[in-house]
Amino acid sequence: MVILGAHLSIAGGLHRALELAGRYGCNALQIFTKNSNTWKERVLKPGEISKFRELREQLELFQIASHTSYLINIASPDSTLWKRSLGALVNELNRSDLLDIPFVVLHPGAHRGAGEKEGIERIAEAINRAFEQTGSASVTLLLETTAGQGTQIGYRFEQLAEIAGRVEDAERLGFCLDTCHVFAAGYDLSSPSGYKRSMEEFVSVLGLGKLYIIHLNDSKRPLGSRVDRHEHIGEGHIGIEGFRCIMNDPRLRDIPKIIETPKFKDGIEQDPRNLRVLKNLVGAPC
Repeated sequence: MVILGAHLSIAGGLHRALELAGRYGCNALQIFTKNSNTWKERVLKPGEISKFRELREQLELFQIASHTSYLINIASPDSTLWKRSLGALVNELNRSDLLDIPFVVLHPGAHRGAGEKEGIERIAEAINRAFEQTGSASVTLLLETTAGQGTQIGYRFEQLAEIAGRVEDAERLGFCLDTCHVFAAGYDLSSPSGYKRSMEEFVSVLGLGKLYIIHLNDSKRPLGSRVDRHEHIGEGHIGIEGFRCIMNDPRLRDIPKIIETPKFKDGIEQDPRNLRVLKNLVGAPC
């Protein structure tokens, strides 16, 4: 059995994403627990917490993850933004814990010209502080691989390893691999040989034991472009063979796979189509 789902909208309430996951036949789900493009925090009401938990149990979703706001930048050299980002991260960890969501996915951040070394130090410091302030939360923070656009940190596996090495509570930290991002960063997933080399490097540097979520997205831009633009499965530069390798890699069988592909094409919802394409790849190894 493949654990497969999508990032779905919470418009109309957190429970709406669960209902949509059930409609699409997902057994995994990723959501924002608040508006991702605003600093305004969401305070959960007891009723919506219980409704979310009850519906999740009814649908028998194997895994749910939340994704932090896009505004968070814990690599920032701007102390005001850094402190605001830290506060938002703490709130996200606590909010996800209230919903019994075990994983929170985070973009490591951009150093904004301060340099990779300083950026990594700031990321690790923020994570350590966030963990100190959320000691009772049963949530694992996942650093997501990035495309390396601008001054983003996390486009090389070694950068993520260096951050992890500075985090004191290592048990609460893991990784999320995004196929579009790593491809744009220069890791070739488009052929069986390229996929094998890229995964060998991931295993060598970070290990599979800390890989908890995989984002499945094709790439609008070519290999090594360092530009983050998601495309429908099989319609980008990674292509169908790359996803065939992922969907049939026995090492990744129990890791939840989440699509973040474009929602519409010609006015038609595309999540069902992208999920169907991936399911149809299972059983036909690359």
